[in-house]
Amino acid sequence: MRNLIIVFSFILIILSCTSSKNIITADGNTIATKISDTVKITNDSLEYEVIIIDPGFSSWLAKNAKPRGFYSLNFLENRNQSYVIEWNSRVNQIQGNNRNIYEMRIDYEPFTHYGYEVNYLLYNYFIYFQITYNQKLGGFIPSP
Repeated sequence: MRNLIIVFSFILIILSCTSSKNIITADGNTIATKISDTVKITNDSLEYEVIIIDPGFSSWLAKNAKPRGFYSLNFLENRNQSYVIEWNSRVNQIQGNNRNIYEMRIDYEPFTHYGYEVNYLLYNYFIYFQITYNQKLGGFIPSP
């Protein structure tokens, strides 16, 4: 499986053991695994993987995110594309942005179909990130 999108806001060393939980989404192709504050989204049929390691994202997602299906896939893809462009711009800037926040580039291709779950979780991570770290990506006001 190739790692296409990897989002690391802060790299954590997980000292305690917690149980794993697998969720199969409605489309049947995507599996989300939560281990502590690590969210891993895989789409076996497309061979894409998203790994999000950020303290608090899992609980924020459960409490604040709109339910799956609330947004259209087209909406999520458009917003993610905009957020990724701004994110990668900040990764490439040596000065002016906190290098601890924008560590890695996100390889999100606009003409690749990642599926609903990947786009849903990536979009919600961008919202969580902007609210939590007082950042503004693109021209959209973050709201869950």
